[in-house]
Amino acid sequence: MRQKLSLITLGVDNFERSVNFYEKGLGWKRSPKSVDGLALFPLGGITLALHPRQELAEDTTLQYNPTEFSGLTLSYNAKSEKEVDDVLKEVETLGAAIIKPAQKVFWGGYSGYFKDLDGYVIEVAYNPFWELDENDNLVL
Repeated sequence: MRQKLSLITLGVDNFERSVNFYEKGLGWKRSPKSVDGLALFPLGGITLALHPRQELAEDTTLQYNPTEFSGLTLSYNAKSEKEVDDVLKEVETLGAAIIKPAQKVFWGGYSGYFKDLDGYVIEVAYNPFWELDENDNLVL
């Protein structure tokens, strides 16, 4: 198997509400390849998809079983500590729950976490040891 992931699909409780959070709230651009019940947001080499949670569970043949923490986080890499603070303020006004306010962290950076409208945990982090290229992709 190639070392490559190209799509992350999040099952959401209220499809339109979740699409509005990312599209209208955060200003992300939805792909014209999106269809009813599947919103696609290209993220520069990887795509975030939103799909109704129940339909996604049925497709996997598994039953949805929520937990406080699933062991998965998504991360947005900011270009500065100020950007971390700004993003967390913005998502909070859109209804996201701040679960860890931005702060200096043990690995030498600055980060905080929020839960989106469906409870997915997203980190907003500034890592002074990592470089972002001209397209905001990580250079590791």
